[in-house]
Amino acid sequence: MNQLKRIGIDTYMILLFVMVLAGAFLPARGVAAELLSHASYWAVTLLFFLYGAKLDPSAVKAGFLNWRLQGLTFSATYLLFPALGLLLAGIFDGVLGPEMATGLIFLAILPSTVQSSIAFTSIAGGNVPAAICAASVSNMIGVVLTPLLAALVLHQEGGGVSLDAVVRIGEQIVLPFVLGQLLRRWIGGFVQRHKMLTMVVDRGAILLIVYSAFGAGTVAGLWSEVPTINLVLLLLVVWIFLALAFVIMAKGGRSLGLPEEDRIVLLFCGSTKSLASGLPIATALFPAATVGAIVLPTMLFHLSQLLLCSVIAQRKGQALAAE
Repeated sequence: MNQLKRIGIDTYMILLFVMVLAGAFLPARGVAAELLSHASYWAVTLLFFLYGAKLDPSAVKAGFLNWRLQGLTFSATYLLFPALGLLLAGIFDGVLGPEMATGLIFLAILPSTVQSSIAFTSIAGGNVPAAICAASVSNMIGVVLTPLLAALVLHQEGGGVSLDAVVRIGEQIVLPFVLGQLLRRWIGGFVQRHKMLTMVVDRGAILLIVYSAFGAGTVAGLWSEVPTINLVLLLLVVWIFLALAFVIMAKGGRSLGLPEEDRIVLLFCGSTKSLASGLPIATALFPAATVGAIVLPTMLFHLSQLLLCSVIAQRKGQALAAE
Protein backbone atom coordinates (compact mmCIF):
# COMPACT_ATOMS: atom_id res chain seq x y z
CA MET A 1 0.00 0.00 0.00
CA ASN A 2 2.88 2.41 0.76
CA GLN A 3 4.29 1.85 -2.74
CA LEU A 4 0.90 2.63 -4.26
CA LYS A 5 0.64 5.83 -2.22
CA ARG A 6 3.90 7.06 -3.71
CA ILE A 7 2.28 7.17 -7.15
CA GLY A 8 -0.95 8.75 -5.89
CA ILE A 9 -3.01 5.59 -5.39
CA ASP A 10 -4.48 5.26 -1.90
CA THR A 11 -7.50 3.51 -0.43
CA TYR A 12 -9.85 6.11 -1.86
CA MET A 13 -8.46 5.71 -5.39
CA ILE A 14 -8.76 1.92 -5.09
CA LEU A 15 -12.39 2.35 -4.07
CA LEU A 16 -12.94 4.54 -7.13
CA PHE A 17 -11.69 1.79 -9.43
CA VAL A 18 -13.85 -0.74 -7.56
CA MET A 19 -16.87 1.50 -8.24
CA VAL A 20 -15.93 1.66 -11.93
CA LEU A 21 -15.77 -2.14 -12.17
CA ALA A 22 -18.93 -2.57 -10.13
CA GLY A 23 -20.82 -0.13 -12.37
CA ALA A 24 -19.55 -1.86 -15.51
CA PHE A 25 -20.23 -5.45 -14.41
CA LEU A 26 -22.78 -5.19 -11.58
CA PRO A 27 -24.91 -2.12 -12.33
CA ALA A 28 -27.89 -1.32 -10.14
CA ARG A 29 -31.21 -2.18 -11.75
CA GLY A 30 -34.84 -1.82 -10.84
CA VAL A 31 -35.44 -1.18 -7.13
CA ALA A 32 -31.69 -1.13 -6.43
CA ALA A 33 -31.19 1.61 -9.03
CA GLU A 34 -34.00 3.61 -7.47
CA LEU A 35 -32.48 3.23 -4.00
CA LEU A 36 -29.08 4.28 -5.39
CA SER A 37 -30.65 7.36 -6.92
CA HIS A 38 -32.17 8.35 -3.56
CA ALA A 39 -28.92 7.62 -1.71
CA SER A 40 -26.93 9.77 -4.14
CA TYR A 41 -29.45 12.59 -3.88
CA TRP A 42 -29.37 12.72 -0.09
CA ALA A 43 -25.60 12.27 0.07
CA VAL A 44 -25.14 15.35 -2.11
CA THR A 45 -27.80 17.26 -0.14
CA LEU A 46 -26.01 16.45 3.13
CA LEU A 47 -22.70 17.44 1.57
CA PHE A 48 -23.91 20.95 0.73
CA PHE A 49 -25.61 21.33 4.08
CA LEU A 50 -22.25 20.61 5.74
CA TYR A 51 -20.53 23.08 3.40
CA GLY A 52 -23.01 25.73 4.48
CA ALA A 53 -22.56 24.90 8.16
CA LYS A 54 -18.77 25.18 8.11
CA LEU A 55 -18.19 28.14 5.77
CA ASP A 56 -17.95 31.66 7.12
CA PRO A 57 -20.64 33.90 5.52
CA SER A 58 -18.00 36.50 4.65
CA ALA A 59 -16.16 33.84 2.62
CA VAL A 60 -19.39 32.98 0.79
CA LYS A 61 -19.97 36.64 -0.04
CA ALA A 62 -16.40 36.99 -1.29
CA GLY A 63 -16.90 33.93 -3.50
CA PHE A 64 -19.95 35.44 -5.17
CA LEU A 65 -18.22 38.81 -5.63
CA ASN A 66 -15.07 37.32 -7.12
CA TRP A 67 -16.09 38.54 -10.57
CA ARG A 68 -12.73 37.84 -12.20
CA LEU A 69 -12.82 34.15 -11.27
CA GLN A 70 -16.51 33.80 -12.06
CA GLY A 71 -16.01 35.45 -15.46
CA LEU A 72 -13.06 33.20 -16.31
CA THR A 73 -14.96 30.05 -15.32
CA PHE A 74 -18.04 31.06 -17.31
CA SER A 75 -15.91 31.96 -20.35
CA ALA A 76 -14.14 28.60 -20.16
CA THR A 77 -17.45 26.73 -20.08
CA TYR A 78 -19.32 28.60 -22.81
CA LEU A 79 -16.59 30.10 -25.04
CA LEU A 80 -13.38 28.05 -24.82
CA PHE A 81 -15.06 24.63 -24.69
CA PRO A 82 -17.37 25.24 -27.69
CA ALA A 83 -14.35 26.45 -29.71
CA LEU A 84 -12.39 23.30 -28.81
CA GLY A 85 -15.41 21.10 -29.56
CA LEU A 86 -15.91 22.60 -33.02
CA LEU A 87 -12.19 22.20 -33.75
CA LEU A 88 -12.02 18.54 -32.69
CA ALA A 89 -15.32 17.67 -34.37
CA GLY A 90 -14.02 19.17 -37.60
CA ILE A 91 -10.73 17.25 -37.39
CA PHE A 92 -12.19 13.84 -36.45
CA ASP A 93 -15.56 13.97 -38.22
CA GLY A 94 -14.44 11.53 -40.90
CA VAL A 95 -13.17 9.05 -38.29
CA LEU A 96 -16.03 9.18 -35.79
CA GLY A 97 -18.99 9.73 -38.09
CA PRO A 98 -21.56 12.55 -38.01
CA GLU A 99 -23.49 11.49 -34.90
CA MET A 100 -20.50 11.16 -32.58
CA ALA A 101 -18.95 14.31 -34.05
CA THR A 102 -22.22 16.06 -33.21
CA GLY A 103 -21.89 14.52 -29.74
CA LEU A 104 -18.49 16.20 -29.31
CA ILE A 105 -20.00 19.59 -30.08
CA PHE A 106 -22.93 18.87 -27.78
CA LEU A 107 -20.49 17.94 -25.00
CA ALA A 108 -18.66 21.23 -25.55
CA ILE A 109 -21.74 23.41 -24.95
CA LEU A 110 -22.90 21.72 -21.74
CA PRO A 111 -22.66 23.42 -18.33
CA SER A 112 -20.03 22.32 -15.82
CA THR A 113 -20.69 19.71 -13.15
CA VAL A 114 -22.16 20.85 -9.84
CA GLN A 115 -21.72 18.22 -7.14
CA SER A 116 -18.43 16.65 -8.21
CA SER A 117 -16.58 19.86 -9.17
CA ILE A 118 -17.39 21.42 -5.81
CA ALA A 119 -16.50 18.25 -3.92
CA PHE A 120 -13.16 18.02 -5.76
CA THR A 121 -12.49 21.69 -5.02
CA SER A 122 -13.07 20.99 -1.34
CA ILE A 123 -10.81 17.91 -1.33
CA ALA A 124 -8.02 19.88 -3.06
CA GLY A 125 -8.25 22.80 -0.61
CA GLY A 126 -9.72 25.28 -3.11
CA ASN A 127 -12.14 28.19 -2.77
CA VAL A 128 -15.37 26.28 -2.09
CA PRO A 129 -17.74 29.32 -1.91
CA ALA A 130 -16.52 30.50 -5.32
CA ALA A 131 -16.89 26.95 -6.70
CA ILE A 132 -20.47 26.72 -5.43
CA CYS A 133 -21.28 30.01 -7.14
CA ALA A 134 -19.51 29.12 -10.42
CA ALA A 135 -21.00 25.63 -10.74
CA SER A 136 -24.54 26.58 -9.72
CA VAL A 137 -24.73 29.65 -11.98
CA SER A 138 -23.24 27.66 -14.88
CA ASN A 139 -26.00 25.05 -14.61
CA MET A 140 -28.85 27.48 -14.09
CA ILE A 141 -27.82 29.51 -17.12
CA GLY A 142 -27.00 26.34 -19.05
CA VAL A 143 -30.63 25.21 -18.93
CA VAL A 144 -31.37 28.06 -21.36
CA LEU A 145 -27.97 28.72 -22.96
CA THR A 146 -27.12 25.11 -23.95
CA PRO A 147 -30.25 24.63 -26.12
CA LEU A 148 -29.68 28.08 -27.67
CA LEU A 149 -26.06 27.20 -28.49
CA ALA A 150 -27.24 23.85 -29.86
CA ALA A 151 -29.74 25.63 -32.11
CA LEU A 152 -27.01 28.00 -33.28
CA VAL A 153 -24.15 25.52 -33.70
CA LEU A 154 -26.01 22.30 -34.53
CA HIS A 155 -28.97 23.92 -36.32
CA GLN A 156 -31.53 22.24 -34.07
CA GLU A 157 -35.00 23.74 -33.93
CA GLY A 158 -37.52 23.62 -31.14
CA GLY A 159 -36.85 21.14 -28.35
CA GLY A 160 -37.54 23.41 -25.45
CA VAL A 161 -35.90 22.32 -22.20
CA SER A 162 -37.80 22.07 -18.93
CA LEU A 163 -36.79 24.31 -16.04
CA ASP A 164 -36.92 21.29 -13.72
CA ALA A 165 -33.10 21.33 -13.72
CA VAL A 166 -33.13 24.78 -12.08
CA VAL A 167 -35.54 23.53 -9.44
CA ARG A 168 -33.39 20.46 -8.75
CA ILE A 169 -30.27 22.61 -8.32
CA GLY A 170 -32.18 24.87 -5.95
CA GLU A 171 -33.51 21.96 -3.88
CA GLN A 172 -30.35 19.84 -3.81
CA ILE A 173 -27.59 22.48 -3.76
CA VAL A 174 -28.73 25.98 -2.86
CA LEU A 175 -31.41 25.21 -0.24
CA PRO A 176 -29.32 22.88 1.95
CA PHE A 177 -26.34 25.24 1.66
CA VAL A 178 -28.45 28.22 2.79
CA LEU A 179 -29.97 26.13 5.59
CA GLY A 180 -26.47 25.17 6.74
CA GLN A 181 -25.49 28.85 6.73
CA LEU A 182 -28.56 29.75 8.81
CA LEU A 183 -27.80 27.00 11.35
CA ARG A 184 -24.04 27.65 11.36
CA ARG A 185 -24.27 29.61 14.62
CA TRP A 186 -25.38 26.47 16.46
CA ILE A 187 -23.73 23.61 14.56
CA GLY A 188 -20.75 25.25 12.82
CA GLY A 189 -18.37 24.51 15.70
CA PHE A 190 -19.33 20.84 15.74
CA VAL A 191 -18.78 20.50 11.97
CA GLN A 192 -15.42 22.28 12.16
CA ARG A 193 -14.26 20.00 14.97
CA HIS A 194 -15.31 16.86 13.09
CA LYS A 195 -13.63 17.42 9.71
CA MET A 196 -13.67 13.69 9.08
CA LEU A 197 -17.46 13.93 8.71
CA THR A 198 -17.20 16.29 5.73
CA MET A 199 -14.38 14.26 4.21
CA VAL A 200 -16.38 11.02 4.41
CA VAL A 201 -19.43 12.69 2.85
CA ASP A 202 -17.21 14.32 0.15
CA ARG A 203 -15.67 11.06 -0.92
CA GLY A 204 -18.82 9.01 -0.42
CA ALA A 205 -20.78 11.29 -2.75
CA ILE A 206 -18.07 10.97 -5.44
CA LEU A 207 -18.05 7.15 -5.13
CA LEU A 208 -21.82 7.04 -5.55
CA ILE A 209 -21.64 9.34 -8.60
CA VAL A 210 -18.95 7.19 -10.25
CA TYR A 211 -20.85 3.94 -9.67
CA SER A 212 -24.11 5.50 -10.82
CA ALA A 213 -22.54 6.94 -14.01
CA PHE A 214 -20.84 3.72 -15.05
CA GLY A 215 -23.89 1.66 -14.11
CA ALA A 216 -26.21 3.93 -16.10
CA GLY A 217 -23.99 3.51 -19.15
CA THR A 218 -24.03 -0.27 -18.78
CA VAL A 219 -27.81 -0.50 -18.33
CA ALA A 220 -28.43 1.83 -21.28
CA GLY A 221 -26.22 -0.34 -23.49
CA LEU A 222 -24.04 2.62 -24.49
CA TRP A 223 -20.89 0.49 -24.44
CA SER A 224 -22.28 -1.92 -27.04
CA GLU A 225 -23.94 0.53 -29.46
CA VAL A 226 -20.77 1.20 -31.47
CA PRO A 227 -17.98 -1.09 -32.75
CA THR A 228 -15.06 -1.54 -30.37
CA ILE A 229 -12.57 0.23 -32.65
CA ASN A 230 -14.86 3.28 -32.91
CA LEU A 231 -15.30 3.30 -29.16
CA VAL A 232 -11.52 3.23 -28.66
CA LEU A 233 -11.02 6.07 -31.16
CA LEU A 234 -13.76 8.11 -29.53
CA LEU A 235 -12.19 7.54 -26.12
CA LEU A 236 -8.83 8.80 -27.44
CA VAL A 237 -10.47 11.93 -28.89
CA VAL A 238 -12.31 12.54 -25.61
CA TRP A 239 -9.03 12.21 -23.70
CA ILE A 240 -7.43 14.76 -26.04
CA PHE A 241 -10.38 17.07 -25.35
CA LEU A 242 -10.05 16.56 -21.60
CA ALA A 243 -6.27 17.04 -21.63
CA LEU A 244 -6.54 20.27 -23.63
CA ALA A 245 -9.15 21.64 -21.24
CA PHE A 246 -7.18 20.80 -18.11
CA VAL A 247 -3.85 22.08 -19.46
CA ILE A 248 -5.40 25.36 -20.65
CA MET A 249 -7.17 25.89 -17.31
CA ALA A 250 -4.08 25.03 -15.26
CA LYS A 251 -1.70 27.20 -17.28
CA GLY A 252 -4.27 29.96 -17.69
CA GLY A 253 -4.92 30.27 -13.97
CA ARG A 254 -1.19 30.37 -13.28
CA SER A 255 -0.37 32.89 -16.03
CA LEU A 256 -3.19 35.19 -14.91
CA GLY A 257 -1.76 35.23 -11.39
CA LEU A 258 -4.77 33.73 -9.65
CA PRO A 259 -4.17 32.57 -6.07
CA GLU A 260 -3.88 28.80 -5.64
CA GLU A 261 -7.38 28.36 -4.16
CA ASP A 262 -8.92 30.19 -7.15
CA ARG A 263 -6.81 28.24 -9.66
CA ILE A 264 -8.29 25.06 -8.19
CA VAL A 265 -11.82 26.40 -8.81
CA LEU A 266 -10.97 27.34 -12.40
CA LEU A 267 -9.46 23.90 -12.96
CA PHE A 268 -12.38 21.84 -11.63
CA CYS A 269 -15.31 24.10 -12.58
CA GLY A 270 -13.86 25.28 -15.89
CA SER A 271 -12.75 21.88 -17.20
CA THR A 272 -15.68 19.61 -16.35
CA LYS A 273 -19.00 18.91 -18.07
CA SER A 274 -22.27 17.77 -16.55
CA LEU A 275 -23.72 14.40 -17.54
CA ALA A 276 -26.72 15.05 -15.29
CA SER A 277 -27.62 18.15 -17.32
CA GLY A 278 -26.52 16.67 -20.63
CA LEU A 279 -28.79 13.62 -20.70
CA PRO A 280 -32.15 15.41 -20.26
CA ILE A 281 -31.12 18.22 -22.62
CA ALA A 282 -30.05 15.70 -25.28
CA THR A 283 -33.35 13.85 -24.91
CA ALA A 284 -35.22 17.11 -25.53
CA LEU A 285 -33.07 18.22 -28.47
CA PHE A 286 -32.34 15.10 -30.53
CA PRO A 287 -34.38 12.24 -32.08
CA ALA A 288 -34.55 9.14 -29.87
CA ALA A 289 -32.75 7.03 -32.48
CA THR A 290 -29.63 9.21 -32.33
CA VAL A 291 -29.50 10.16 -28.65
CA GLY A 292 -27.38 7.15 -27.61
CA ALA A 293 -24.54 7.91 -30.03
CA ILE A 294 -24.71 11.66 -29.39
CA VAL A 295 -24.44 11.37 -25.59
CA LEU A 296 -21.67 8.75 -25.74
CA PRO A 297 -18.87 11.40 -25.87
CA THR A 298 -20.45 13.10 -22.85
CA MET A 299 -20.62 9.81 -20.97
CA LEU A 300 -16.96 8.98 -21.69
CA PHE A 301 -15.82 12.51 -20.89
CA HIS A 302 -17.77 12.49 -17.63
CA LEU A 303 -16.32 9.20 -16.49
CA SER A 304 -12.78 10.20 -17.49
CA GLN A 305 -13.02 13.58 -15.76
CA LEU A 306 -14.16 11.94 -12.52
CA LEU A 307 -11.11 9.69 -12.44
CA LEU A 308 -8.67 12.45 -13.46
CA CYS A 309 -10.17 14.96 -11.03
CA SER A 310 -9.97 12.39 -8.24
CA VAL A 311 -6.25 11.90 -8.80
CA ILE A 312 -5.54 15.64 -9.02
CA ALA A 313 -7.71 16.53 -6.01
CA GLN A 314 -6.16 13.78 -3.90
CA ARG A 315 -2.62 14.91 -4.67
CA LYS A 316 -3.40 18.59 -4.05
CA GLY A 317 -5.15 17.68 -0.81
CA GLN A 318 -2.23 15.57 0.35
CA ALA A 319 0.25 18.35 -0.51
CA LEU A 320 -1.86 20.83 1.44
CA ALA A 321 -2.02 18.50 4.47
CA ALA A 322 1.73 18.05 4.37
CA GLU A 323 2.41 21.80 4.62
